Amino acid sequence: MPYLTLKDGCSLYYKDWNTSGTSPVVFSHGWPLNSDNWDAQIFSLASHGYRVVAHDRRGHGRTDQTWEGNDMNTYTDDLDQLLEHLDLTDVMLVGHSTGGGEVARYCGRHGTKRVKKAVLISAVTPLMVQTDSNPGGLPMSVFDGFREAMVKDRAQFFVDVPSGPFFGFNRPGAEVSQGLIWSWWQAGMMASFKGTYDCVKAFSETDMTEDLKEMQIPVLVLHGDDDQVVPIDSSARAAVNLLPNARLKEYPGAPHALPNICAQEVNQDLVAFLKE
Repeated sequence: MPYLTLKDGCSLYYKDWNTSGTSPVVFSHGWPLNSDNWDAQIFSLASHGYRVVAHDRRGHGRTDQTWEGNDMNTYTDDLDQLLEHLDLTDVMLVGHSTGGGEVARYCGRHGTKRVKKAVLISAVTPLMVQTDSNPGGLPMSVFDGFREAMVKDRAQFFVDVPSGPFFGFNRPGAEVSQGLIWSWWQAGMMASFKGTYDCVKAFSETDMTEDLKEMQIPVLVLHGDDDQVVPIDSSARAAVNLLPNARLKEYPGAPHALPNICAQEVNQDLVAFLKE
């Protein structure tokens, strides 16, 4: 399995599929998951002839569980080292949830010299937490509740989230996949307790308003209008008004987990956007 030793000594795991393919696509996953959550997308795109790369963020999956560095700036610095290591250019960055924030902060912090397009899926941009300047955000008590639940019983909390709002399985008539619930739980429990605890602050309190404004590249924003984790009004609908060159596609009735619940449609949208 390929690993990259980062500048601080952290060992970063990544997948690099179809290395002879064209138009590289790089995926950033959500909290508290890892690159496996993208398998439906990276298998599809690699099968269509594209080179695909997906990494486990520090503190997640098979990457080292560092005590420090569990913040959005460090995540993007890690991503920049990976793109440099693989010498990738003309990249399409794709991020889901926290990974969408990572994509936006990467473009704002490191520029777009290696990036030609970006896709934000159920992304936490521009800012999740409620503030005076972001009155539509979620109260801090929501994220404090995440941290309290982790400290009390992380294993049970990591059952409750996928059993309910993440996949939309708490909605009447939802077709529940126990396999997806187990898969989410396994990935979450595989991750660092400290890393996932710190990441709650990273995904909820990092303001990416200015990062979005700097993204001059074409951006596709995909979001379910029944997202119970990252409500669409204060995220995608707000982000698309900050992005200079973006369009929003709303998935009617869809939950937060678009790459899983709406995998085929997401795959089609990614390929279509790549071909534009």
